[in-house]
Amino acid sequence: MPMKADDIARMIKEALPDAEVDIRDLAGDGDHYAATVTSSAFKGLPKVKQHQLVYAALKGNMGGVLHALALTTVAKQAD
Repeated sequence: MPMKADDIARMIKEALPDAEVDIRDLAGDGDHYAATVTSSAFKGLPKVKQHQLVYAALKGNMGGVLHALALTTVAKQAD
């Protein structure tokens, strides 16, 4: 059973409470998504570490229930 976009966003926001999450279903099949995640938690981290934070938030669903996620991360700037 595919993962819902709302569930992906919820899991990311649980791990990164200040995150702004934009999820798009790329193929209309609930299996291939693109996500843009903006969070202050990414500040000063290389992209690999930023992506690892997001994948950790998905609690092992990446590559299983969630087949594909094109991920863009952005460090939120201080106001």
